[in-house]
Amino acid sequence: MAGEQERRLVYSTDGGRHVEAVVRRPRPSIDKPRIPDDGVVRVFRERRRGSSVTIVTGLAAAELQTAGADLRRRCATGGTVKNGVLELQGDHRDSVIAYFERAGRKAKKAGG
Repeated sequence: MAGEQERRLVYSTDGGRHVEAVVRRPRPSIDKPRIPDDGVVRVFRERRRGSSVTIVTGLAAAELQTAGADLRRRCATGGTVKNGVLELQGDHRDSVIAYFERAGRKAKKAGG
């Protein structure tokens, strides 16, 4: 049931009478599946506001900035590093996977 409801008796400050009120319980939060930290670089594609974004996870903190700069230059696109994740504008999954395989890293497409 979407957002279960519960009825209970509450006191009203309007005239000091008791009224029955509906109390809604918050929905349980649904966490996104965690991405394993097994040394494999995972490359996703997300759709945002009608355009594609390539998401790269599984990189070490020291590697994020250098790989991000190299990939933005090689793919001739913009991008950023946010919360330990590299984001590139556009769908560049094949180029990103080829880049990491040439560097000797295991990379694979992930997601749908």
